[in-house]
Amino acid sequence: MAIEIKVKRLNKEIKLPRIYEIGDWIDLRASEDVVIKAPQARTLKKHKIDGKEVSHRDVDFSITLIPLGVAIKLPKGFEALLLPRSSTAKKFGIIQANSQGIIDESYQGNKDEWKFPAIGIKDTVIKKGDRICQFRIQPSQKATFWQKLKWLLSSNIKIVEVDNLEGNDRGGFGSTGKN
Repeated sequence: MAIEIKVKRLNKEIKLPRIYEIGDWIDLRASEDVVIKAPQARTLKKHKIDGKEVSHRDVDFSITLIPLGVAIKLPKGFEALLLPRSSTAKKFGIIQANSQGIIDESYQGNKDEWKFPAIGIKDTVIKKGDRICQFRIQPSQKATFWQKLKWLLSSNIKIVEVDNLEGNDRGGFGSTGKN
């Protein structure tokens, strides 16, 4: 018995996500070219600490949401962990803004595009089709006994391309609000 992940490609030029035989995670690709700037130093500031004059510069880091060209419906009772690939920082000069992304099963609408929140550590260009991140699924804390049992007894994960996800759109990343 396989666990199915339904994928709607929002950009048909991007390859369908897949699990490579030499790994356990599912790779995702940038769906468009993205230019990311290195951190920018601001004005030099001087102030006194314990009677000594010190100076520093604040640094601005910009966060760029890199579109991944897919909307995904996870199986009921599951969530996804979204992380950079091991070569992403070295190869592209970006790191993930929130250390790891958690995508729950309710983020499953046709317009709920998955994105990678990146911080540039150098000026860089991510090209459409570059593999920049990966994800895996696991039972959520709300998973039922039967959903967990299905996970334990599953033989593999099957990615199924669909034209419609049949879920409600959540409205994008950060859609659960500030509270």
